[in-house]
Amino acid sequence: MPLVSDLLFEARTVARRLIELAEGPHIRLGVTGLSRSGKTVFITALIEHLTKAASPALRGRRNTLPVFRVHAEGRLIGGTLEPQPDDAVPRFTYEDHIAALSGPKGSPGHRHWPESTRRISELRLRLYFSQPPGFQPARQSLSIDIVDYPGEWLLDLPLLTKSYAQWSRETFVASANAARAPLAAEWRAFATSADPRAAASEEDARRGAELFTCYLRACRDGDYHFSTLPPGRFLMPGDLEGSPALTFAPLAAEEGEIYPPESLAAMMERRYEAYKTYVVKPFFRNHFSRLDRQIVLVDALAALNAGPAAVRDLETAMTDVLAAFRAGRGNILTTLFRPKIDKILFAAAKADHLHHTSHDRLEAILRHLTKRAIARAEKVGAEVDVIALAAIRATREAKVGGPGEPALEAVVGTPLKGERIGDEVFDGTAEAAIYPGELPADPEAVFREAPPKKPEDVDYRFVRFRPPVPARAAGGSLLPPPHIRLDRALQYLLGDRLG
Repeated sequence: MPLVSDLLFEARTVARRLIELAEGPHIRLGVTGLSRSGKTVFITALIEHLTKAASPALRGRRNTLPVFRVHAEGRLIGGTLEPQPDDAVPRFTYEDHIAALSGPKGSPGHRHWPESTRRISELRLRLYFSQPPGFQPARQSLSIDIVDYPGEWLLDLPLLTKSYAQWSRETFVASANAARAPLAAEWRAFATSADPRAAASEEDARRGAELFTCYLRACRDGDYHFSTLPPGRFLMPGDLEGSPALTFAPLAAEEGEIYPPESLAAMMERRYEAYKTYVVKPFFRNHFSRLDRQIVLVDALAALNAGPAAVRDLETAMTDVLAAFRAGRGNILTTLFRPKIDKILFAAAKADHLHHTSHDRLEAILRHLTKRAIARAEKVGAEVDVIALAAIRATREAKVGGPGEPALEAVVGTPLKGERIGDEVFDGTAEAAIYPGELPADPEAVFREAPPKKPEDVDYRFVRFRPPVPARAAGGSLLPPPHIRLDRALQYLLGDRLG
C-alpha cells in the first residue's frame, strides 16, 4: 500500500505539471555525465547559441547551427532566459561560466574552463519560433528547463534496492580486482580488521569513512579514471560534509545477520539507510523523476587514456546510469502522473581532441560501451542515439610532418598547463600541433589488455586544451563559440517540439 508521503509526492507532481502545461509547451532537459565530462560547458554553449542564434550581430554570417532545423529554416525568432522556476534549486550560473570561458574583456589570456558540476542547478530558457508555412498559430514558444546534475548521483539510485550488507559485499568484490586492489589496500585493511559486533565508535566510523573516501578519490583521479564509485556524495559532499549521513563505510557484514543495536555494524547500517532516505530519495523524487529528455555526456577519451580497466568500468557505469532512468514512450497520463524520458542521447564529449577522421570510430566505441543500456531503453519504447561532439571547439585541424615524411592529421590548440606528451610538458601559453593517434577500427580492441607499452608506443594519447580565444562581433559582443555537432544534439533533443 502506498505511503502517505508517496501519495503527497504524486499529488505535488501532478499539480506542478498542470501549472507547467498551463504556461504553454514545456520540456525538462536533464544534462548529466560523470566527473569532468563537460556538462557545464555543454549547457553554457547551448545557452549561448540559442539566445544569440537570431541576433542581429550574426546577420550575414555563416549559419553555425545548420542541422538544427528550426534555425536552418529561418524560423527561430530568439531565445531568452527566464526567472528560475524552482525556488529551492540553485540557478545555473551561466553568466559566470561564460565569463570564465572568455576571460575579462581585452584579456582573453585569462580564459579558463568553468568549475565542474558539484550540485544540482537549473535554468529556464524560452525559445520563440514560427511554425512552417500553413501551420497555425504562426508564432509559438517552448519553455526549456535545463537541469544540470552530477552523474555520480545517478549511480546512487541502485542503492535504494540494496541492503547495507549487500552493498558492502559488492563494494569489497569490486575493490579486489587487480586495478583497484592497490588503491583500496588501506581501507580494506581497516574494514576487514574491524569487528562488526564491536561497540559503536564515532572515531571508527570517521576513520572508516575517511579511508573509504580516499579510496574512491584515488579511483577517480590520477591515471585510473574509474567511473562506478557510489556513494556519489562521498566525492561531492557539499553542505552534507561531516554529517552522519556521510560518515559510514562498508564492513565485512553478513547478509541476514542481526547485529546488536549498539554495534559498529548497526551504526554503519543506520547511516547507510539515512543516506538513502535523506540524500538519494529526495534527488530522485524532486528532480530526476520529472525529466522528459536526457543527454549523458561521456569522457570516453579519458577512459581510453587510462586503459582497458577504466573502459570496462565506464561500460558498467553507463549501463547503471541508464538503468536508473524512467525511460519509455510518454502519453498524456504519464506526462501528468509519471513523466518518462522518451529520448536519451549519449554524447562522447571533447571530440575536438581528435581529428575528424576519427570521430566515427569514437562514436562506434561509445555505442559499443552503451549497447546494453541502449537495448534496455529501446525495449520500453525510448529513443536512444549516440554522438561525438565538442560543445566548445578548442582546436583546429592541420597536417604536420617534416620534409620527406608522410603528413599526419593533427589538431592545433593551446594545451593546458602541465599536460604532457612523452618528455614534453606544456606551459599553457603556446599553441601546439598534436597528433593524437588513431582509434582502433574495432571497438572491442579498447577492452583488451595488452602488454605494457612505453608512452611513445601508445597508439593514441589525448591532451586537454584551453578554451579557444573568443570571437567578437564588430560592436564588441561575444559571438557563440565554435562547436562540433552541437546542432545535431539540439535537433535530436528538441527538434520535434519546434515544428
